[in-house]
Amino acid sequence: MKKILIVDDEINIGLLLSKFLTRNSFDVTSATSGNSAMEYLSKDHYDLVLCDYRLEDTDGKEMLVKIKENYPKTGVIIITGYSDIKLAVELIKLGAYDYITKPLYPDEILNTINKAIETQIALNESATETQTTAGQEKSKSTKSTYAFTDEFVIGQSSASRDLMKQILLVAPTSYSVILMGDSGTGKESVAKAIHLNSPRKDKPFVAMDCGSLTKELAGSEFFGHEKGSFTGALYTKIGHFEMANGGTLFLDEVGNLSYDIQAALLRTVQERKIKRIGSTKEIDLDVRIIVATNENLQDAISKGKFREDLYHRFNEFAINLPPISQRGKDILAFAESFLQFANQELNKNIKGFSAEVIDCFLTYNWPGNVRELKNVVRRATLLTETEEIQLKALPLEISTYAKAPMLNSFASTSDSITTERAKPRDLKNAALEAEYETILKVLREVNFNKTKAAKILNIDRKTLYNKMKAIDLDNK
Repeated sequence: MKKILIVDDEINIGLLLSKFLTRNSFDVTSATSGNSAMEYLSKDHYDLVLCDYRLEDTDGKEMLVKIKENYPKTGVIIITGYSDIKLAVELIKLGAYDYITKPLYPDEILNTINKAIETQIALNESATETQTTAGQEKSKSTKSTYAFTDEFVIGQSSASRDLMKQILLVAPTSYSVILMGDSGTGKESVAKAIHLNSPRKDKPFVAMDCGSLTKELAGSEFFGHEKGSFTGALYTKIGHFEMANGGTLFLDEVGNLSYDIQAALLRTVQERKIKRIGSTKEIDLDVRIIVATNENLQDAISKGKFREDLYHRFNEFAINLPPISQRGKDILAFAESFLQFANQELNKNIKGFSAEVIDCFLTYNWPGNVRELKNVVRRATLLTETEEIQLKALPLEISTYAKAPMLNSFASTSDSITTERAKPRDLKNAALEAEYETILKVLREVNFNKTKAAKILNIDRKTLYNKMKAIDLDNK
């Protein structure tokens, strides 16, 4: 029977939760203060702590830090009466499994508790597997808090939670990892998160872009070379494998490597040894490899473009990164994070986004994923002189989602007729709407290149500008 500690200074809420969880086969203890909760934890093991954020003698964040420092094998869920994205991100970075707001719904909280306990068990097992051998002091691989770079955004959507669970599950192991996902989904950021939460966190993290790597340069970039080993080798160079020794090597766009380079890479991965070009000395390697691709490597294998044996060497664990369009309101958490960076970069103090911009962010399909959103926020921050980023600061192809409601209807994959469209209208208005939809469709197809659009539409640029002005698309 799993043990849960409820921490809430509202006695009635604690009592209700206790009764509900007891009926669902949990062993429940209730505490009404932070101090009494820590006393309970010092005397017994609890699988999960369900802690209210506001307590009379402390708060949920302080409790979370204390629990993770002293009882890292205990999961934590924070409960609060209000929703705050920044606070949620901070709490999860500090090690909370989740952050849920009142009112509490029985099915939802029970599901969250079960998942939290399952995740904590998996993390504990992973940490146990990677502990040092007998005779060494026990490593705190189950450290009190999880580590992430400032650029890493922790979301609350189910897709983001699943991603986080996989990162924290595989991080303490020595497994090689394949990160799969569309361009711009943040694969390098995830690779860094795996590294920072692994026993290798104090060793180098080395990223290598394989997309532009030529056959001639590959050997030198991977393995290094000695001075004078070939024409142009004016100095000794250390390769990426050697630079990453003891730590993690991240190979981005690995699907672009030529077949010959893949063969050399396979030998290195198998033997865990390298020789610099021009040297006879073997260098032993202790490197964790994380690779990323936006291609389907299994399709590449079937077409003879990627070695199956190398794929299986890499594929000890695979993570699929969801596109940002599948992460719901996490888009706003990403946007807020990027705004903070842009403010620092540009020495500005923009507070946030207008309601129109927020609606636009949540509506737009973000084909460029996280990278596109970051660039949009940086650009908008540069253009904004007020406290809030307004719609006019967004690129034309994005702002049209809010400026022209008809575009949203047009872009929908559904063929159903909206209520607005079902209203009676005269032929002139119907013709104008059809014309505007055609213009918008063509503009989006050519990435809003007005010269190309005018040519496709068989009208001159001046006519196109006038028609765009009629639907307020000429502000860029």
